[in-house]
Amino acid sequence: MLTILGASASPFVRKVRVVLEEKGVPYDVDPVIPFNVSDEFKKISPLGKIPAMRDGDKTISDSSVISAYLERTHPTPPLYPSDAFEYARALWFEEYSDFALVSVIGGKIFFPRVIAPIFLNQKPNEAEVQKAIDEELPPLLSYLEEQLGEKKFFAGGAFSIADIAVASPFANLSYAGVSIDAARFPKLARHVAATHERPSFQKLLAEDKAAFAATA
Repeated sequence: MLTILGASASPFVRKVRVVLEEKGVPYDVDPVIPFNVSDEFKKISPLGKIPAMRDGDKTISDSSVISAYLERTHPTPPLYPSDAFEYARALWFEEYSDFALVSVIGGKIFFPRVIAPIFLNQKPNEAEVQKAIDEELPPLLSYLEEQLGEKKFFAGGAFSIADIAVASPFANLSYAGVSIDAARFPKLARHVAATHERPSFQKLLAEDKAAFAATA
């Protein structure tokens, strides 16, 4: 059976697992935490990052690469638009989320408020966290609000990897005690809420809730 290696609370691991859930592909999870990973894991993921994937005797790493692989090996239902331009748009929003959103939400809000206290016994610098919330996050959300416009989905007129990638880090934002300002970003707030209500996300969010409760 296909195995995903990585911690479920990671937005990148979540993205891949949602793809698997949406496609109905059975899989196992090997809960690798990306701190001081083993040399064996680095044979699969040379950069030491999660997720990695093992599919029989084949192994690959990086959430975008894994998602693209899954689209080829399990094409139904499609999660990438067929139109060339909309396909490129979907890839762009995935890239935007993986780098711009995650660098702020993950690196400057979720990590110091949630991960560092649990795993590193470090208290967050709340002034720095609040600065990221007040100054760095809003421009990123403004762009998404504008790009979404009156559309239901970010690319191709249907649910796609773009919507999965964008919604995934907002789960981490909520775990850090921060929500999207629905008055300021109503379209994005609705989109993320609707995406998180999908069964694929609900299953994983429930797992995260139970895991965080166990560490409390």
